[in-house]
Amino acid sequence: MMNTAADKIKVDPRDAKLSMAHFFVAFAALAIGGLMGLLQTLVRSGKFELPAGIGYYQLLTVHGVMMGLILTTFFIMGFQYAAVSRTAGTHSNAARRTGWVGFWLMTLGTAMAATMVLLNKASVLYTFYAPLQAHWIFYLGLTFVVVGSWVDGASQIMTYVKWRKNNPGKPSPLLSFMAVINTVLWIVATLGVASTVLFQLLPWSLGWVKTVDVLVSRTLFWYFGHPLVYFWLLPAYMCWYAIIPKIIGGKIFSDSLARLSFIMFLLFSIPVGFHHQLTEPGIDPAWKFIQVILTFMVVIPSLMTAFSLFATFERYGRSKGAKGLFGWFKVLPWNDARFTVPFIGMASFIPAGAGGIVNASNQMDQVVHNTIWVTGHFHLTAATSVVLTFFGISYWLVPHLTGRKLTKSMNKLAIIQGWVWFIGMVFMSGAMHIQGLLGGPRRSAFSTYGDSAQAAQWIPYQIAQAVGGTILFLGIILVLIIFINLTFFAPKGDEEFPVGEAEKSEAAAPMVFENWKLWLGITAVLILFAYTIPFIDIIQNAPPGSKGFKTW
Repeated sequence: MMNTAADKIKVDPRDAKLSMAHFFVAFAALAIGGLMGLLQTLVRSGKFELPAGIGYYQLLTVHGVMMGLILTTFFIMGFQYAAVSRTAGTHSNAARRTGWVGFWLMTLGTAMAATMVLLNKASVLYTFYAPLQAHWIFYLGLTFVVVGSWVDGASQIMTYVKWRKNNPGKPSPLLSFMAVINTVLWIVATLGVASTVLFQLLPWSLGWVKTVDVLVSRTLFWYFGHPLVYFWLLPAYMCWYAIIPKIIGGKIFSDSLARLSFIMFLLFSIPVGFHHQLTEPGIDPAWKFIQVILTFMVVIPSLMTAFSLFATFERYGRSKGAKGLFGWFKVLPWNDARFTVPFIGMASFIPAGAGGIVNASNQMDQVVHNTIWVTGHFHLTAATSVVLTFFGISYWLVPHLTGRKLTKSMNKLAIIQGWVWFIGMVFMSGAMHIQGLLGGPRRSAFSTYGDSAQAAQWIPYQIAQAVGGTILFLGIILVLIIFINLTFFAPKGDEEFPVGEAEKSEAAAPMVFENWKLWLGITAVLILFAYTIPFIDIIQNAPPGSKGFKTW
């Protein structure tokens, strides 16, 4: 396939430096969080005790915060910053300064929160639910991370707005459009967690107020907590929609369909937090029902995405002479880590999505709620579909940013890494799902199960999780080896930043997709509809026990 001039466009070195700064923090978080995850699975097996008075829930908090918040947020912002620079043009000096301010705010906040967790003054888990209370520095650190991410995202929006002004009447580059959608989703969603931290948990931890309304704080958290999943997922979709077609040598099935699916994720991923609170009192069941319906609306863009991806694969396969229903499968570039590793993530999203339907269904959720099934589900979605796609992105993006090449040896090691990760997750997540269906509790250490008979019931599943966790940690070591090689030691060269193109026959995307007043207005209306009345009811008719807690 001939390279075009567009294929040779490189991210400006000044922008590359900021993206790489994000990746250094992200992969450091992967190393720390991954080690904590390994230790967790070993403790849960009952065959290992933590040294030096380290607490199990201290490990759990470090793992959750580092992997679920720090790794993802820093990687996503670094990737999106590079994607906007590549497709909408080099960031201006003002946008670049804004990005650096956001990065340092996030880094400072990460250091503050991590320090408190490591000192065992913030072992409040990834969800940091009240009435668990952390040191005020932990909450302030999280605030800096959130505010820093807003500033970081603003730099991407500034460059997008500049492109729009310079190209009136034209649809924006697809990757830049997707990055802005995800940034807007993140900003709107984090208003919830910022509110509970700033106005409830931070004053409470400082001793300025004596009580906190637990149901309000949980509701504000899950207003954020569910779209957080789509903040993780949409960058993976960016890769699947707009980058994978270029890697395999095909075309984007439909630019317009890709934009529509992202808008639908913006509209339907935020006003659905109650489906995480189906078993909680104090929320009218009618509103839970409405939000469950809204939750299932995201099935539509998910199916649109699956259709678009497999249509791209089939068209490419037909162009290579593939015949039959699945003939295209054989001609895909399985020896290319840039494709194979994200494809494993794509395939994993099929059972992950099925598990999500279970979690969001009122009756089925009663079976698995607060069991380790939920943990297994998170590890299929975030820790497999999303993270494997992130790894696949890094295998070409890091050398592109550092002016190096993805060598044959590193490409082969990356494919091995992808399969190691998949095998480890089959053991760990599979065991979590089975144990959850049998009633195995979530977030519990071996020593907290009670009598020995109850603990013995879960030993086979806990050992399987430890085996899986060990294999996954080996996968993390491989990722770090590849990252360090591609950053510092790989041969100098020009690695492509692959950006797919739509079919020539496709009409330009309708400009209505760029009508931000319309889409933000609909988003605001949906949020107000889904939350205003139930939130007022929660405050006015708080049930006994929903507030007044100082400590656990």
